[in-house]
Amino acid sequence: MFERFTKDARAVVQGAVECAAEVKAPVVGAEHLLLALLEREGSRGSFALAALGVAERKESVRQALEDARRRAGLSQAEADALAGLGIDVAEVVARVEETHGVGAMAGGPKGVGRRSGRPGFARDAKEVLEKALRVALARRERHIGDEHILLALTVRPGVPAEVLADHGVTHESLTRVLGGAGEACA
Repeated sequence: MFERFTKDARAVVQGAVECAAEVKAPVVGAEHLLLALLEREGSRGSFALAALGVAERKESVRQALEDARRRAGLSQAEADALAGLGIDVAEVVARVEETHGVGAMAGGPKGVGRRSGRPGFARDAKEVLEKALRVALARRERHIGDEHILLALTVRPGVPAEVLADHGVTHESLTRVLGGAGEACA
């Protein structure tokens, strides 16, 4: 599949590996793909993010991803569902961090996926990359670009899609900006 990736898409994947390594994450997750997309310039994906106003709000996106990481990867929707059951996730995080330090629920380097010293890819990141292929095929495009990774992030449920939607980036808004087929490729 990677042979179909454009230079920009490969740079996103490499950037995601670097983002994961910087924070000593045991695996590369979908959030690392989003963080790497935020760093891109001069690509279709970066153009789309800029057109939707995310370029000026990159720090807000990063903070939202960090907040979710501190909640052990729970999306805000999941935290709200737990609140409906009487579980205050913010309180749980505060108590755990009080005892074990800031970021204790975020996980840490446990050697998982670290055979070669680099983190492996988590299931969510693999699913995003597979979905990027399906998005490109649905758009009748031969190569997978960083814009396809971005589109895939918006259709796969989870923290990255929620954070993007909270910042005005949905599959529909991206399709309008990028043009082309609007199939979600679920």
